[in-house]
Amino acid sequence: MQIKSFTRNNLGIATAAALGALVAGSGIGLVGSYAQAGAEPLRLEEPVRMPSFADVVERVSPAVVSVRVTIEPEQAERSETRRGPRGGPGQQFGMPDIDPDHPLYEFFRRFEEFGFGPGPRGGEPAPQRPPRRAASQGSGFFISGDGYVVTNDHVVRNATTVEVMLDDGSSFEAEVVGNDPRTDLALLKIDAPEQDFPYLNLADERSRIGDWVVAIGNPFGLGGSVTAGIISGEARDIGAGPYDEFLQIDAPINRGNSGGPTFNLAGEVVGVNTAIFSPSGGNIGIAFAIPAHVTSNVVTALMEQGEVVRGYLGVQIQPVTQEIAEAMGRDDTQGALVAQPQPDSPADEAGLESGDIILSVDGESIADHRALSRRIADIDPGTAITLEIVRRGDVREISVEIGRLSDA
Repeated sequence: MQIKSFTRNNLGIATAAALGALVAGSGIGLVGSYAQAGAEPLRLEEPVRMPSFADVVERVSPAVVSVRVTIEPEQAERSETRRGPRGGPGQQFGMPDIDPDHPLYEFFRRFEEFGFGPGPRGGEPAPQRPPRRAASQGSGFFISGDGYVVTNDHVVRNATTVEVMLDDGSSFEAEVVGNDPRTDLALLKIDAPEQDFPYLNLADERSRIGDWVVAIGNPFGLGGSVTAGIISGEARDIGAGPYDEFLQIDAPINRGNSGGPTFNLAGEVVGVNTAIFSPSGGNIGIAFAIPAHVTSNVVTALMEQGEVVRGYLGVQIQPVTQEIAEAMGRDDTQGALVAQPQPDSPADEAGLESGDIILSVDGESIADHRALSRRIADIDPGTAITLEIVRRGDVREISVEIGRLSDA
């Protein structure tokens, strides 16, 4: 061996190799010395096994779809200017000025299409382009074998065409059967009588905080992406509407996951992904899903009637704070405080007054103002109910005939 012919790095390697061979040859190698001393390597008799979601994912993936919609320019909600400088803390990067024939042009174009481009310069108007149809993507899942698909209302709102792409790469045109903006749910239908689509069941039992969940969807148009986490909270009110009752999950959810399912480990849908909380637009571990029991009621109504009909009481309500309870001589904050009955509403006609506290509906206790909204919404219009209320310290009952909540 001509050691002098090696460079400095090679010399070190060669020398180490020769030394290792010498040590091993002499019977005093590191591993050999432990073995001779009778020591055993440290290891667990039974390895720690983390939960694998592979079986669940393999089973349910065929029923999860990507939803692509097109929207006419005049219906698309676009901003005339794109604000903010490139880069910087909390800022997002725009599409670089590259030739359309460049191999990465399509990648950056799609990146900008999902809302990550502030335009050429902060605060400057975006370049004028010919009117074109806007396109967006989301997720969804089959709820029946004959082609009904659940997704978010905001995914298909104002859509002129809807295309559903399956896990195997096939695609079908779909129509919007009905939608419910108040819960952000929509129901699609594929007209393909010869097809028997794989479908999913909504969970009957409510999830518990701490349960493992798996989310599958189409983030940023990638399709078929799987993330996992736990249920972090329940009955969250995020200000989206009067019937907020979201599950909070920490499985990574991003743009394009909207409308996709979140599963329990039995492969049942426990929620429909609809929103994230993020100061930057990316996932920070706080996502929200419409729970299965809400989804079930809305989807059933849309499938049978094409719309969701809700009961209407006609009161502006607010929570009963500790200060309000003490002022009214009560020991707890149960119920919903009537701020004001709306003129000519069922509540007004029944004699409800500002300052009344609604304690129960037909004997069912009302925990707070949100619970009252959900309870009244579930009652069929025209139904006579009995409200238990507190008025100026006295508990009394009032009979009300529930009206129908209008779209307005």
